[in-house]
Amino acid sequence: MQQTLAQKRILLGISGGIAAYKSADLVRRLKERGADVRVILTDAAQHFITPLTLQALSGNPVSTSLLDPAAEAAMGHIELAKWADMVLIAPASADVIARLAHGLANDLLTTCVLATAAPVAVAPAMNQQMYKNIATQQNLAKLNSYNFYIYGPGSGEQACGDVGAGRMLEALELVSAVEKHFLAEHQLKNIKITITAGPTREAIDPVRYISNHSSGKMGFALAAAAAAMGADVTLITGPVTLATPAGVTRIDVTTAEQMHAAALKRAELSQVFIGCAAVADYRVADIATQKMKKTTDDSINLTLIKNPDIIADVAGLSRNRPFTVGFAAETQNVVHYAKDKLIRKKLDLICANDVSNSELGFNSDNNAITLISAVDEKTLPLQSKTELAKAILLHIYLQFSAK
Repeated sequence: MQQTLAQKRILLGISGGIAAYKSADLVRRLKERGADVRVILTDAAQHFITPLTLQALSGNPVSTSLLDPAAEAAMGHIELAKWADMVLIAPASADVIARLAHGLANDLLTTCVLATAAPVAVAPAMNQQMYKNIATQQNLAKLNSYNFYIYGPGSGEQACGDVGAGRMLEALELVSAVEKHFLAEHQLKNIKITITAGPTREAIDPVRYISNHSSGKMGFALAAAAAAMGADVTLITGPVTLATPAGVTRIDVTTAEQMHAAALKRAELSQVFIGCAAVADYRVADIATQKMKKTTDDSINLTLIKNPDIIADVAGLSRNRPFTVGFAAETQNVVHYAKDKLIRKKLDLICANDVSNSELGFNSDNNAITLISAVDEKTLPLQSKTELAKAILLHIYLQFSAK
């Protein structure tokens, strides 16, 4: 067995649920690949699997209590949090997901998550109706916004007899996800990447503007993933309500012209440029200096003029041109229009997605992308934008390295 996780320290959290039986095999598979595994069992998890079983498989003592006098004499929860290269919670019950989403620290597992600087991944496992519940979906969205990795869930027959999404991924699927995480780590070390994100706003008057539905989530996910992979990241963003990812330099702009100026300035200093922003194609020719009042007319005429084409101007740089990646958000003939944009704007790569699907794109926490270059196409299936960002960046790295 190839030691793909040699010297990696995995802190495995097991919460209460029938899927806890899979965690024994997960420990064994992680160990096979060279990982050092320590286990935290919640109180509920101990009704499904015993500490002795997991201690025998992991070769390490199993932790069960935040208030263990012997462990806490040495600040055990802080020691575990610092020890981990990754915290993987599998299974992650609806209860644990809810507590993590709200920053609670009322047991050893949730306290370690708050205290760790390591990446955290959760593998949801619950009844299909519990998984679909709006509260669970909102909690998962929060974790996604906190840059947690969401592995799964799978879909199929459940222990209760229901059929649907909510099954914990199998052990080998989770091991593969962990391997991919560490494969990506430091892959972009010392590479300078500039990313644009979010919408632009084009003023009509002091209180009104033209914009679009972009939330900025995909661009911010790319920035967070690139920084985690070792890149020197500059994020140029339009007006959004998202927190700046750790290790990322942020430049806030409002209009397309402001984004254009910032992008060209940073592009010449970058090796990779990713134009993920949903830039307004047009702006109002004459912006009113005072709020426009409603008149008796049933219509109003606004003269619009074209905004500068940021991605085309970056791709057209004659000096210090970066590897240039664009996005094509389309509602029909997605691949056809994306290929046309790739050629017309002389891009190295384009990421095409169908924003007519409410489960994808604007304001969604998930997305699916088709990566198109001059020589090939690759489809990345529906997944969280956090995971999708890593897959896109790995593809960019391989293409960029080959040039």
